Amino acid sequence: MRYAGPAGRMAAPPLKPIDALAALGRLLFALSIVFFGIQNLVDKGFVPGLELTPEWIPGHTFWAYFMGAVLLAGGVSTATGKQARLGAGVTGILYFMSVLLVRVPKLALIGDVGERTQLFEPLAIGCGALVLAATLRRAHADFRGWDNAIDKAARPARVVLGISMIVFGLDHFQVARFIATLIPSWIPGALFWAYFTGFGFIAAGLCIVTGRQIRWAAGLLGLMFFLWVVLLHGPRVAASPHNGNEWNSAFVALTMCAESWILAGSGGLKDC
Repeated sequence: MRYAGPAGRMAAPPLKPIDALAALGRLLFALSIVFFGIQNLVDKGFVPGLELTPEWIPGHTFWAYFMGAVLLAGGVSTATGKQARLGAGVTGILYFMSVLLVRVPKLALIGDVGERTQLFEPLAIGCGALVLAATLRRAHADFRGWDNAIDKAARPARVVLGISMIVFGLDHFQVARFIATLIPSWIPGALFWAYFTGFGFIAAGLCIVTGRQIRWAAGLLGLMFFLWVVLLHGPRVAASPHNGNEWNSAFVALTMCAESWILAGSGGLKDC
């Protein structure tokens, strides 16, 4: 349905808040993927915690540049809407490949919180990319097989994304005192907030896995990540602008914020 404008012209109906939130999520996700692409090019694939290229692969530098270029293309296509479904889907596949090639060989170390985080962060980003792809307009009829595969993968991706959030929540409980040291000193009750965010992760993850109250859960989860970017990561990046780890952490949080809002806007992809 379209609405008449002030001069009698037909105008598109105003965006609902949840649609605007999803649109913002898509833009932030695209921005983050572009950043990761640039980071891969600058660091030649040696991105702290989010390495896409195995160290043992022949022609490591070539593949690092190639994957960086793919991420750049995926982020730009998502931002501009040109072949966005293809770009987001390829981005998701790239992160899944990195999990298989870089993280799965280290599964024996999964008991370590750091190694576990480095497994589930790229896994969550890959899942978010597939969820995003499923929300975007289908491409030309020649891509029908690709579009069908994306639709089928979206719901399992949503479930794995929820499981990842539960894992992050459990990690918060395991290292709550360390998490508390990251909270700005001007915020009282640092340990309380460390535990509170752990509960938030688990509650949101359960809602995402089960599909219950998913709009509220994913929307609030995205807000929590956004507040982290503004209150925690932003000041740390400003204090150490040449520290790649700080930039990386900030954009990981921004990516999680983005895909949470995308998921909220999609209603959990219940039609999949």
